[in-house]
Amino acid sequence: MTEVLFLADLTVIKPDPGLIFWTTIVFILAWALLGRFAFRPIQEALKRREDDIQSSLDEAKRAREEMANLKAENEELLRQAQEERAKILKEAKEAKEAILSEAREKAQADARNIVNNAKEDIENQRLAAITDLKNQVGILAIEVAEKVLRKQLDDKSGQEQFVKELVDDIKMN
Repeated sequence: MTEVLFLADLTVIKPDPGLIFWTTIVFILAWALLGRFAFRPIQEALKRREDDIQSSLDEAKRAREEMANLKAENEELLRQAQEERAKILKEAKEAKEAILSEAREKAQADARNIVNNAKEDIENQRLAAITDLKNQVGILAIEVAEKVLRKQLDDKSGQEQFVKELVDDIKMN
């Protein structure tokens, strides 16, 4: 019995041409069915996946390029803003200097006008004082002359002599 089992076991190990033929047919049929119903959908799914990955990579590349462009634009805008800021600050500084210069010139002109007006006022006051002094001196002189003349008019003989001297003086001139 052991011998029969032993012989039966050898038949499985020994290749049988019919078994090889049918195994090959079944394998080819299984391969064709798998190719048609499994491999093709898997291959198509892999192709779609590859296309999705490639489109994602392309989209990422475009996004990176767009980000680089945006960054360049932002840097350009920042540079322009800094230039504009510098220009505005320069204009403000020039305006400040112009205003200060104008204020200084106006203050100097006002000071000159004030000094000139003060000099004119002083000169006018000096002339008024001199005129007033002359008037007072004239009034005093008249008062003195009047007093002297009164005293002299009291003396009739002195008056006649004074009139003669004046007439002689006039004749000589």
